[in-house]
Amino acid sequence: MIPPKPPSRKGKPSVWRFLRDFRKDILSAQSGKLYRAWMAEFRSPFIHSFTCNDPKLIALILKERPEDFPKSGRMAAGLAPLLGNSSFISNGAIWRHQRRIIDPAFEGGRLRQAFPQILAASDAAVARLGPAADGTPFDIEPETAHVAADVIFRTLFTLPIEDETANAVFSAFRTHQDAQPMVNAGGLLALPRWLHFHSRRTKASAERIRGLIAGLVEQRAERIAAGDAPDDLATKIMTTPDPETGALFTPTEMVDEVATFFLAGHETSASALAWALYLLARSPEWQDRLAAEPEVRDFSRLRDIPAARAVFRETLRLYPPVAMTVRTTTRPETLRDRKAPKGAQLVLSPWHLHRHERLWEQPDAFDPARWETENGKTCQREAFTPFSAGPRACPGAGFAMIEGPLILSALVRAYRIEQGTAEPVPVMRLTLRGKDGISLRLTPRIRA
Repeated sequence: MIPPKPPSRKGKPSVWRFLRDFRKDILSAQSGKLYRAWMAEFRSPFIHSFTCNDPKLIALILKERPEDFPKSGRMAAGLAPLLGNSSFISNGAIWRHQRRIIDPAFEGGRLRQAFPQILAASDAAVARLGPAADGTPFDIEPETAHVAADVIFRTLFTLPIEDETANAVFSAFRTHQDAQPMVNAGGLLALPRWLHFHSRRTKASAERIRGLIAGLVEQRAERIAAGDAPDDLATKIMTTPDPETGALFTPTEMVDEVATFFLAGHETSASALAWALYLLARSPEWQDRLAAEPEVRDFSRLRDIPAARAVFRETLRLYPPVAMTVRTTTRPETLRDRKAPKGAQLVLSPWHLHRHERLWEQPDAFDPARWETENGKTCQREAFTPFSAGPRACPGAGFAMIEGPLILSALVRAYRIEQGTAEPVPVMRLTLRGKDGISLRLTPRIRA
């Protein structure tokens, strides 16, 4: 089964085309040659850029010498109103300090502790979708955003999404997603900092989100001081000192990180879940395989849903939520015999890497069974980066690989999923979304 992807641009690259089309779709502005190229060089008045698809180059940038290729400051400028200087966009000593505090919160034991909260959010999603499961087409993206937000608030602050503040943050994030079309384009085009601007709507939604999060952080700090705080991720992070300096996160730093968890954990999970449900709607045989797997109510039984895990992994391959990222050279480099000056932009594109015609067998096909093949296993090690790789890999990757399959399993056991009114068109915003949503039909699944 071949799901849709945006049409690729033909002809020579043009920065003016990017400037004209970035609000519509950055992906279709990319050259179709990137699905076969190991590297592509691009020059414009603003940029000297290299798109890197060679697994050896990606390993060099992300794993072997990551500090020589920091995250793009231009991309950071686009996200700063919301994320401040969080671990998602910071570099160097500040980033190392942040990760020394954050990483322990996502260790294996903490994932086991978070499992009941993920399960509760999953159960709530099944119940919430009941009234919509009458065969009428509807956009599934707001629903997957809802359950992903529910997971974040339950695991971070032990609050369901129905909580007034949690719901307000969720609503404000939906506004912010629509208000931020230029973040990725600014980074990919390496526009001068003076050309980066934020609309009043963007600034207002970011300020609203940060204000709400600041209230939650303040309340949690009071409960920690009183000795009655729940043992959740927020408490763990706020009470973990940097093992090298002994410093705790300041309130502002904690707001930065909570906003990042919401962006990285909520937006990305919502995107992946929506595309996974769409892929299952197009693949009834895999949908039935998921439905036949046992219900998981205990952390130790997650191994019993291998089909759900394979489908979720294949979704991350075909529709990576973060479709492109940008690194920067800190000194002159030689990349595949080409000279890259200091300050050059290195575009890492999971979208193209995961569909690369010289790496993957049937790269555009939806085939969850590929992960058991030799090609699939090799590519998983060398050419699969939905959570990035190396020291800067997403600390919540393990969390996501529990959350996604568990929610998918629960929804497919409860409902049969069919395609809606139109094929979705993937576009790159803050995360990979359907241009006009993702239309599906749900009906209750009849069980013997």
